[in-house]
Amino acid sequence: MHPMLTIAVKAARRAGNLIHRAADNLDHLTVTKKSHSDYVSEVDRAAEQAIITTLLDAYPTHAILAEESGAQGDSEYVWIIDPLDGTTNFLHGFQQYSVSIALQHKGIITQAVVYDPTKNELFTATRGRGAYLNDRRLRVTKRLYLADCLIGTGFPYTRFEHLDAYLNILRDLMQKTSGLRRPGSAALDLAYTAAGRYDGFFETGLKPWDMAAGCLLITEAGGLVGDLQGNDTYLKTGHICAGNPKVFAQMLQVIAPHLTDGLKG
Repeated sequence: MHPMLTIAVKAARRAGNLIHRAADNLDHLTVTKKSHSDYVSEVDRAAEQAIITTLLDAYPTHAILAEESGAQGDSEYVWIIDPLDGTTNFLHGFQQYSVSIALQHKGIITQAVVYDPTKNELFTATRGRGAYLNDRRLRVTKRLYLADCLIGTGFPYTRFEHLDAYLNILRDLMQKTSGLRRPGSAALDLAYTAAGRYDGFFETGLKPWDMAAGCLLITEAGGLVGDLQGNDTYLKTGHICAGNPKVFAQMLQVIAPHLTDGLKG
């Protein structure tokens, strides 16, 4: 394992342990509302601090972009961190949430970790070296036809300016796929796409820390990732489509008629 990935795994496991312990004591957590349907708990903050401390102890000159504390430092190496992706699930005891850590070097994601503390599933990737679940090499699915596919998504929950377009896409995909799923942690959804549990995934209005690690997992597992037009602006726009190469192309065809200006790259 690449040394930088080893440190990221150590950080993710530390955060995961904090989250796992706190899951037994949900009634006593301090929770703050950031905006509509967007919550932060003391666990998010503690997990984020554990991650940042672990990374900066090893690499003190690196920069950080984290969900709760924002950006710090100035370096060509930037760690992009979501300490608890799926906070709403976590706060309800719905066991679908994850820790997401990615390293961006000169604008390119080079290391990725998505960790599910509930199932003890560790998804990792290093650019050019493949993607893994624990010790097993990951490959995206080989399904050829959208009609046979299971597709993951996430509903808009804080920003609703694209809701009508999203619902139109959803309506079409419901009728043209084998099924749609919306478990509530985008980082884990992307990891599941890399692992072949989904054939594809799409969502609007995500943040870089939701996507950065999961996107490298998918490309290293042989899949494709783009914005809703198939371009590479997804980390900036927050709109994403991913899947095995055949399904990715078919999803983009279904999505294309519904793209408003705000959903284009």
